[in-house]
Amino acid sequence: MHGFIGETHKIDPQELVRTVLKSLPAVLLGTLLNILDGVSYGMIIFPAFGVFAGLGGMGVSMFFVSTVVAQLVYCFGGSSFAGANGSMMIEVVPFFHILASTIARDIGDEYPKEIIATTIAAFTLSSVLTGLAFFLLGYLRLGGLIGFFPRHILVGCIGGVGIFLILTGLTVSTRLPSDALDPPTLETLRYFILNTHALSQWVPPLVLAVLLRLITMRWKHQLVFPIYFMIIPAVFYVVVAAARLDLGALRRDGWLFDMAEGTGGGEDRWYGFYSYLDLGLIRFTPLWTTLPIQFALLFFNILHPPLNVPALSVSLDEDVDTNKELLGHGYSNLLAGFLGTVPNYLVYVNTLLFYRVGGGTRIAGFLLAVATFVLLIIGTGPIAYIPIMVVSALIFVLGIDLVKEALWDTRHRVSRMEYITIVSIMVTMTAWDFVIGVLFGIVVSCFFFVIQNSQRRSIRACYAGESAISTVRRPAAHRAYIREVSKQTRVLRLQGFLFFGTIAHVEETLRNIVEDATWKRNPVRFVVVDLSLVVGVDMSAAEAFVRVQRLLAAKGVVLVFCGVTTDSLCGKALSCVGILQEPSVEVFETLNDAMEWTENAYLRAWFRAQKSWTTPITLPGRRDTSLSFDDTLAGSPRQMQLRDVGERTIAGEFLDKDAENSSEPYNTLLNAFSSYHDVDQKTFKQIAPYFERFTFPDGFVLWENNDTPDGLYIIESGILRASYKFAEHSPVIEESMVSGTLAGELSALSGMPRNARVVVEQQAVLWKLSLENMRRLETECPHLAQIFVQLVLKAAKVDTDILLAALATR
Repeated sequence: MHGFIGETHKIDPQELVRTVLKSLPAVLLGTLLNILDGVSYGMIIFPAFGVFAGLGGMGVSMFFVSTVVAQLVYCFGGSSFAGANGSMMIEVVPFFHILASTIARDIGDEYPKEIIATTIAAFTLSSVLTGLAFFLLGYLRLGGLIGFFPRHILVGCIGGVGIFLILTGLTVSTRLPSDALDPPTLETLRYFILNTHALSQWVPPLVLAVLLRLITMRWKHQLVFPIYFMIIPAVFYVVVAAARLDLGALRRDGWLFDMAEGTGGGEDRWYGFYSYLDLGLIRFTPLWTTLPIQFALLFFNILHPPLNVPALSVSLDEDVDTNKELLGHGYSNLLAGFLGTVPNYLVYVNTLLFYRVGGGTRIAGFLLAVATFVLLIIGTGPIAYIPIMVVSALIFVLGIDLVKEALWDTRHRVSRMEYITIVSIMVTMTAWDFVIGVLFGIVVSCFFFVIQNSQRRSIRACYAGESAISTVRRPAAHRAYIREVSKQTRVLRLQGFLFFGTIAHVEETLRNIVEDATWKRNPVRFVVVDLSLVVGVDMSAAEAFVRVQRLLAAKGVVLVFCGVTTDSLCGKALSCVGILQEPSVEVFETLNDAMEWTENAYLRAWFRAQKSWTTPITLPGRRDTSLSFDDTLAGSPRQMQLRDVGERTIAGEFLDKDAENSSEPYNTLLNAFSSYHDVDQKTFKQIAPYFERFTFPDGFVLWENNDTPDGLYIIESGILRASYKFAEHSPVIEESMVSGTLAGELSALSGMPRNARVVVEQQAVLWKLSLENMRRLETECPHLAQIFVQLVLKAAKVDTDILLAALATR
């Protein structure tokens, strides 16, 4: 508790006196604001009809008890704001009226004491529930969770409270029951518009409220508001004295509050409401039936401090802990509930004004609590001399401000759907019920959320596989073959959250791939679905993939998922519907792995069709053989395309070889460079002696990043894997190198450090041109060296372009 109250400090008596004197203007202002709020909003805590008629004074007492409790808790360390101003939550008044009306209806008007006792118990229960909620949120440090609640729903609720206050201002002005406009009817509207006496009662306070807002638009000094409402009763009594009007007659005509409507005796004192709080009179069954309303009220209550506290922190340039403020609110509301009064909170506007007048100390906050307690002791008797138009004008001012905040201030700050939600919540709260309004707002927000997210593009890109070649370094003939046959691969890159609102377009796109008209023009072998930017998949979306997979499988198309693992959220969602276990479905962690696998499948299909069951080169990646095309590659358009392209590319590679010169490293040099330049084969014969043959086992590290280059390598057989790490925050880029390709060429030619880590993935036979042999070649055969360097640069450019293109499409 000591940590909550805060540390005590020795205070110099002279310094204490100076602080007290400096705080007096702020205390005076805070007291005036509490008087205005207490009289205006405390008077309407209870409905003004039935057994509750005449309980306005008791509502004022409950207001001040809750305010004093909050002020004491905050000034003794419950808030990090030294000059925090606490007050009753005035926005909950509409919910209190619903609670009171529900309890009165369930118990029956013939039991007035039971109704009042149960209603006060309901108000007390709301304080306890609010305090528990605040305390748990602060203790568990969950204050940030409230920020996830849609702001526009709260704005709509605030606007609904504003309309309620405007209607309450009308009923208070005309002294009608508070349910006279619940909801407004044609008869009551005719009374307000056509009745002269009613017009004379509600038009002046409404004009005064509008006039105040016009004045504050021009003069924004913090004292304008309290001085304005001090002038109104002064002018009222000047007119009464000048006209020699009888106060009793004015009270009967509805110009002054008739406190004689109360119960009389000791019950009219500030502690009078405790005489009603008799446990023997409380009806627990009606109290139990109000729990849905209580939870709606609780839901509305807990949204205010997490919004007010950060706003006040910015306005006062003070760094505070929201969770500590929630703990303070928990203590103050629990204490208010145990004292039998209503919920409270830190008031943003009052605190800001209090600071600006010099009240930014805990001493000033304590003096405000003392002054408010003095008002509480004085009691509600002076209310009988307060003009009703003052209270009505105060209610109108707050009502107009809240409606303006909801409708006018948000017109250019929210989307059209959010604005419709705000208006619909206000209309629902006014026409039906506040609880229904909150629930309606949540439902409408969910509906609009689905609509808005359904309009967002879940398909980031859709293109043929030729635009997403893998990072594997392959011989030029193989690359030419893959680039053409990869037109049979379709890549669909998705993003966002896939749910029933967004999956329809994805499913339609996938179905269009295998439609008859499209199929005849572009037959497809693989459909690669990239889920790397997808945050989640709901059941509807997962089942849509199942439907699509069945359609694709009927056409002999393999569905390949990438950017997902079986342990990820997306992977688990897909596994739950069984799609990942289908025989014609493959799963890879990255798009590069998926494209590498499809490319290898195309190469294996060609080599098998040539009856060369052992592929001439070792292929990287997964080496499963569960997928096989027809051996002849004849019949269907897809197979014929593989055959035709293979004959134009890979077959030519073998026809060009000279059987008499099929020695190493001649064949390896020919595979690596023959497609880049029309070079005389004698050139390769002359270069071959400068290379040295090396054999490396699996897992051997050829070089590390930033190592000094020792030469370049040409791969005769096996696989090397390079790992690029360009920055600390960037992922590792993998690049495989197969036979007939180069490794380490750019760093060797430039003499700069290695830019990757290269490991032997499968046992490799390499031909190395060391730096010494390269210098010897330049010295002995400069023309030959020049041709060789040009060939190396051409190969390096193609490899770099492939790598950059792969990175650009990731």
